[in-house]
Amino acid sequence: MSRPAFASALSRHPVASQAVGEVVGAVLEEVGDRPDLVVLTVTRAHAGALEDMLGVVHALLHPLALFGCASESVVGRGAEVEEAPGVSLWAGQVGPLRTAALGATRRADDSWAVHGWPDDVGFAPAAALVVADPFTFPAADLCAELATRHPGLPVVGGYASGASGSGGTRLVLDDRVLSDGAVAVLLGPATEVVPVLSQGCRPFGRMLTVTRVERNLVLEIAGRPAMECMVDEIAAHLGRDDIAGIEGNGLLLGRCVDDTVLDPGPRDLLFRPLRGVERATGALSVDDRVPLGHTVQFAVRDAGTAAADLTTALARRRADAALLFTCNGRGTRLFDDAHHDARAVGAALGPVPLGGMFASGEIGPVGGANFVHTFAASALLFRERFGATTGTPVPMHDR
Repeated sequence: MSRPAFASALSRHPVASQAVGEVVGAVLEEVGDRPDLVVLTVTRAHAGALEDMLGVVHALLHPLALFGCASESVVGRGAEVEEAPGVSLWAGQVGPLRTAALGATRRADDSWAVHGWPDDVGFAPAAALVVADPFTFPAADLCAELATRHPGLPVVGGYASGASGSGGTRLVLDDRVLSDGAVAVLLGPATEVVPVLSQGCRPFGRMLTVTRVERNLVLEIAGRPAMECMVDEIAAHLGRDDIAGIEGNGLLLGRCVDDTVLDPGPRDLLFRPLRGVERATGALSVDDRVPLGHTVQFAVRDAGTAAADLTTALARRRADAALLFTCNGRGTRLFDDAHHDARAVGAALGPVPLGGMFASGEIGPVGGANFVHTFAASALLFRERFGATTGTPVPMHDR
């Protein structure tokens, strides 16, 4: 009888050696040794023991590639361990892959140069997993560079949320623990992978055209001062409870990423927080640069919207396993019930192996392009291709 291609395990044991033993033993029993890819995420309580944990994983599982980080909270099948001792281990036979350690340096013009991405991958990549240090690595610049290198390549992951300051991040790549940059895994075509992104935002009002901008300031929308337009949209389309919630949850502006879409819906919009208002000019400060002529729509964010949006994003999907990178502003900080996003994945896909973490910025595609999001849940779904041979490819590593 053949073994399953994927497995996952979650431990809440407070002793690191016991916790890693539990998850490695469970995964070994399911998929055996030498899986192609192992994803290890641990909470802060176990961050100091990561090197020892890597040794145990390599000694018992002999993975071809090992990837992960320390984060504030971790995700497993049907459960999320928030700000408490937790170890999540996910393993899969995914076929050919390649790992890379990435870095970035700032240019004289204040832009970033990303280095470490392999020039010759050796196969046509189907997706990339990326976990980055929020203090030293510009994930948005990486997404922009990959749009040129690998057009249409979905990138899923996020910023590690396990450190309170520069130098404290713990990233895992093969037999190393890194404190800066980013770690990446390029996945080949042997396994079907599908990205799923839930931004958790509810658009309201009309789709409008930006008619005047300056850097990250939207000065005019539909030929009117942007603030005046915003106030009118709120008054016309939001109820009293939604208006009251804006103070705590903020207001967002969604822009259509692909300006060739004739009738954009919520899935075509990239949502960015409104940072402030210049009352003298009526300009809106947006956490983005909105191109002139793009279509935009205002939006709100709340727990009900986030729950419904994730359910919709996962509806009618099928998968044999999944990795989930959800915002550290979600979990019990947002939802009344614990384990919300992990259980939503299980409700949609069944009890498939699930691993992942809480991120301080989530990476995922919108409209065919990759972005760093806030408050989102970004997942990569895996499904075995019929007749695919797993467990035999040897990955190429960038050392």
